Amino acid sequence: MTEQQCEIAWFSALCDDDYEFLGVPDPRLQASWEHCRNIVLAAETGGFDNILLPSGYQLGLDTTVFAAAMAPMLSRLKLLWATRIGEDWPPQLARRIATLDRILGPDASGTAGRLNINVISSDMPGDTLASAPRYARATEVMKILRTLLDGKPLDHDGAHYQLKLDPPRLTTLSGKCPPFYFGGLSPDARQCAAECADVYLMWPDTMDKVREMIADMTARAATFGRTLRFGYRAHVIVRETEDEARLYADRLLSKLDDDVGRAIRDKSLDAKNAGVQRQAELRSAAGGDGFVEDNLWTGIGRARSGCGAAIVGDPDQVLAKIRAYQAEGIEAFIFSGYPHAAEADLFSRHVLPHIAHRSLSF
Repeated sequence: MTEQQCEIAWFSALCDDDYEFLGVPDPRLQASWEHCRNIVLAAETGGFDNILLPSGYQLGLDTTVFAAAMAPMLSRLKLLWATRIGEDWPPQLARRIATLDRILGPDASGTAGRLNINVISSDMPGDTLASAPRYARATEVMKILRTLLDGKPLDHDGAHYQLKLDPPRLTTLSGKCPPFYFGGLSPDARQCAAECADVYLMWPDTMDKVREMIADMTARAATFGRTLRFGYRAHVIVRETEDEARLYADRLLSKLDDDVGRAIRDKSLDAKNAGVQRQAELRSAAGGDGFVEDNLWTGIGRARSGCGAAIVGDPDQVLAKIRAYQAEGIEAFIFSGYPHAAEADLFSRHVLPHIAHRSLSF
């Protein structure tokens, strides 16, 4: 039987999120052009399919400028470029996406580009919206982008945007809108994803909750006559033995002050959303060693808002965990580790050669 394929992505720490010891700032690992560039180049060399370029608004580097600067340096890696809805006027955002897609160039087939879009719907400084209108805005923007980037004339009359436009002259290489990767746990977020996303992203959770989420989102998408694909965002610590991996996990937290960790979590604009609260619940449910189920360690979340757990173990254990997620319907993984460049190298040597992987096709 042919092994199930999946997409394996890494993460570049554009948002001041790289450490040797969690919660202890290290000038060598602060978000800078040079440091984040090196993480991306390590992912290209290591054989990853895709890399997430996050957006923190007030934190770190500007994602768009960074992506444009990186694109000519890469020959095959895809970019999962994060954009925060509300930052850009949608027609301008469509032009930016098409331009980035063109700079990156074609994929291996020569028929499509190498840009994927991570749509983020969250508050921005000075622009606070309640959940329902905020996700309604994201829904409108994704519909506008898909229409324009599919080369169709736009006649949109929504609560947030009223636009009547011809399709843009500049298109993506495929002539189609790149896929939207989108995450969110609240009911409003789930409906937005069901209606407009291509890949629904989940943060770490127990296997039963992953199964429940996939079932729920599959049913929601069906009400729109759509199907979703599923992705999983997690940290990873892989070493030759499980004992070594657990020792490294302990080392990561060995200098963390709890008050500093709390300040880091609260610094994010997304610190109070449903997904972040679920990560906090996961930490509370974990045992004294931080593990909430086999090989899923929640200690990362003590000093990070958002994705707060790691797959920890030897190569066989990490592979088994990935394959268990695949069996539930996960097709795309976005991994990271501390420090990011070093952990990308370890994952690419210990795990990646044993996974049948390639970029998702749409």
